[in-house]
Amino acid sequence: MILKAFKEKSNQKFVNKLLSSKNNGISNKKIESVGVIIDSAEFSDVEALKSFFNELGVQLHKIKIIVFVEDEKKTERLWGNYFSKNDFGWRGSIKHSELNSFIDTEFDALVSFYKSDTLHLKMVTAASRANFKVGLSGVDDRLFDFILDVDIKDFDVFKTELKKYLTILKKI
Repeated sequence: MILKAFKEKSNQKFVNKLLSSKNNGISNKKIESVGVIIDSAEFSDVEALKSFFNELGVQLHKIKIIVFVEDEKKTERLWGNYFSKNDFGWRGSIKHSELNSFIDTEFDALVSFYKSDTLHLKMVTAASRANFKVGLSGVDDRLFDFILDVDIKDFDVFKTELKKYLTILKKI
């Protein structure tokens, strides 16, 4: 029990270190590749996200979605790429090869579509090498370059707002 608390503390220090050394340079490049992080407890319609970004002009093979699941044993492998808290070690180390690949991919945009204040979701968002990070309000604001104040249950409002602001920013 005590070791678990120390492990979480070391991972939180890792997130804080990443966020303090964050590079704020965002390119004006149009979005051609997108990474999406979702929490399965809050949202599970992966196909709706894929079709939305496809409508925005992103090719399907350049859309990567990774799902956080609380308990791998209860997951029926409905998603191709998922991770859990068991995939993290000490000081921000990640033991999941697909998650490492996701983090190392330099997406033009990363959409963190979750509202839960979970350390593991924040670690993936902070460690991602994406150029432009979009998130929802209510999570640590330091993680994102652009924040939408939308409820996670209002997916249609999210799509409308994201499309509007990406157009204004000339990202699509």
